[in-house]
This record gives sequence, C-alpha cells and structure tokens, in this order.
Amino acid sequence: MRLFGTDGIRGVVNEELTAEIAFRLGNAVGKYISNRVFIAKDTRASGDMLEAALIAGATSAGATVYRCGVLPTPALAIITKLEDAVGIMISASHNPPEFNGLKVISRGFKLPDEVEENLEKRMKELHYANYNEIGCVIDYKLAFEEYTNYVLEQFADLDLSGMKILVDAGNGAAYETTPYALKKLGAKVDVINNSPDGYNINVNCGSTEPNAAREKMTNHNLAILHDGDADRCILLDEKKNEVHGDRIMGISALLMKEEGRLKNDTVVGTVLSNKGLEVFLKERGINLLRAKVGDRYVLEKMQEVGAVIGGERSGHIIYLDKSTTGDGLITALEVLRTMVRADKPLSELSESIPDYPQIMINVKCKNKLIVEKPEIRELVEKYKREDTDIVVRPSGTEPLARVFVQGPDEEYISNVAYEIAGKIEELSKEEEGEK
Repeated sequence: MRLFGTDGIRGVVNEELTAEIAFRLGNAVGKYISNRVFIAKDTRASGDMLEAALIAGATSAGATVYRCGVLPTPALAIITKLEDAVGIMISASHNPPEFNGLKVISRGFKLPDEVEENLEKRMKELHYANYNEIGCVIDYKLAFEEYTNYVLEQFADLDLSGMKILVDAGNGAAYETTPYALKKLGAKVDVINNSPDGYNINVNCGSTEPNAAREKMTNHNLAILHDGDADRCILLDEKKNEVHGDRIMGISALLMKEEGRLKNDTVVGTVLSNKGLEVFLKERGINLLRAKVGDRYVLEKMQEVGAVIGGERSGHIIYLDKSTTGDGLITALEVLRTMVRADKPLSELSESIPDYPQIMINVKCKNKLIVEKPEIRELVEKYKREDTDIVVRPSGTEPLARVFVQGPDEEYISNVAYEIAGKIEELSKEEEGEK
C-alpha cells in the first residue's frame, strides 16, 4: 500500500503514521532531494515526536535542518520559495488531533506524483553519512517574520483602520500569524481558540465548526475561520452568514479583473463548484474552468491555462500571483481588500453571487466502475440541462459512488439525483447477486 496519498503521508499517529516513517522520510529527503531541509509543524502534540524523527533522519543523511517551529503550511511554502529550498510540513490540516501528516514542499510547491513515488522507494533503505558529514540543526527564528513580512508586502496598500475582525484560529498553526498581520494593517482584532494544547486543534472550532465564531460575533465586520494548518479559511459576514470558497472566488475575481490581475479572464474551480458562480462570472466576461476535486488538480489546471485564481468551496483558494498554495490569511486579505475598495459590507458582495441548490448522494458499491456503465451515462445525458450540472464519480478513498447534481430548480435536481443513485444501487445489487 502506498504511503503517499493526495496530500502527502497522513494517518492516525502511532498506528498509520509512526516515528519510523518520519525518520525514513527525513532520511530519504536529506539524501536524495536536498541537503537543506526546512521543517515546520502545526500545534498537534504528536508534532514534536515527528519533528524529532524527521530531524534525526535528515541530519543522519548529511542534511542541515532549519527548524521553523509552529507555522501555517502556506508559510513554509513561501519560505521554501524565497529560500530556494525544500521543506517538510507536519500537519493533518482539518483532520482531528489524533491524525497527523507529512508533506514535502519544494520551492513552494508539492512534489509531483512521480517524485513522491521515487521518494517512497528510497525510504526502504537508510542512508547514513560519515561521522564528519552529519548535518546540524539550526533554529530558524526568522521564519515567523519572513512569512508575515512577505504577506504584509503583498498588501502594503491595504488600510484596515476602522475594521473590527474576529479570528477563530481553530487552536491551529495560524493562532499568532493571522492576528499579527491584521493588527499590523490597522484592524481591531478579537481572537478565539488561540490557546492550543496539542489536543484541541480543530475540536469544535475553526473552519469546520462555524457556530463557535457565530456565538462570539457582536459588531464585527467579518469573522475569519481557519483550519489546523491555515491553508484555507471560511468567512462569516457581518450578519453571521457563511461565505464559502465559491463566493470568495467570485468576490475576488471581479476586483482582479478591474485591476488587470485576472489573467486570461479565467477562474479555476472544480466539478463541484456552484453553478451560480459560473453564471455570475459568465455574465461579467469571466470563464469558470473545472478541475477534478483536490487542490493539486486545481493548481495543475491553473498552470495549464495560465490562471491566477482557483479554488474549492471548502475555502482552499490559490492566488498564484501571491502564493504557490492555498493560504487562509492571503484569502481573507484579498476579500478585505475588495470590501475596502468597493466600500461595501461582505454580505452585499457575497449575496450578489447566486448559490444554486446542490445535492450529493453517496451510494455504497464495491465496484466503483459502475459509474461508467452505459445505463448511468444515459441517465446523465437524459437529465442534463444548460442550467443543471450532473457529476457521477467514484470516491477516491471509500467504496462509494458519489452522485452530485446542482441547478436552480431544487425539486428537479433532487428527483434526478435520487433516480441516478437508485440505478447505481440496483446495478450494484445485481452484480453482488451474480457473485
């Protein structure tokens, strides 16, 4: 079974992800990828153990390790780009505290699949340097400053005086960076869930639990909700309504077009991006292209078509002219910039973008190729309309087929989704019966 998934190596600590795996990864990276390795982590208790193992592995192979401490994933990405180096991020993003993960970043970007595959093969053997070539560890105390200064330079023209902002740090990696940057730009900032203890990351807080911030909002202009490694954010407007990633992209794209930043008048979403966003952008001369679900596929499509903004409904948005990966702080600042320029509250900007009804049905089926059968394709063709999207796809991680339908007519999309899901179930049972 492969160690590397769609987002590096991830699993329950001391079960699927062990110190030995971290040691072997550090060792292989130190030997074959780079002799300078920057390491950062989120706030999980297991981060210390995995960090120590990575350091031991990398230094024993002869690499110098720069220990960055607690930082968001996008901060490490920016540092590796600025330093022309390789980094390893210790985080499981939005997952619960018992999970952790290891992600290798090279000069700002995730490693290509083929490099990860080769790295995994290299992890099977250990590589020890001579005693006089063993690497050392440097506490890289400039990491926080290097990241926040970079972000502040990108928004040097943004004045947030008079803005009152609530930040839910999710007890994660951005518990210091986001409040610091917002205050530097002049905002009044209230912060909740910024006391990580190693075990409370993503627990009833942050982007996966918006009600925690809703309860604390008073007369704030907006709330910024991060996940564990702050590669994304969800926003709440001044009415406490959620502003998801599709609407964030719509809000950003208009100002980017106005400023001449929107290359090729193109935004990249996924097959699950809201149809309402597509209609909104089309009316304004902007194309929405759709990639497969997953930030790496969004980035690939962006690079392929020369787009500078792309993302997912989850709030994982990439602004390629400012960063190489999704960055929750940069995303929030882009929206704040639009609010200031337009002199409009977030609710007004958000509500101008239609949000069509969507329905997702998960159907259990052992043979995920059922979604390719002619009977299913015929149903999709039969019910597809110009204003209605139908996506039937296998789950990448579970024995499920996912039926996703969206459009302006809620009753219609519901009927279509249940009919297709019923057909998949029927075909699946027939196959099981034949066995």
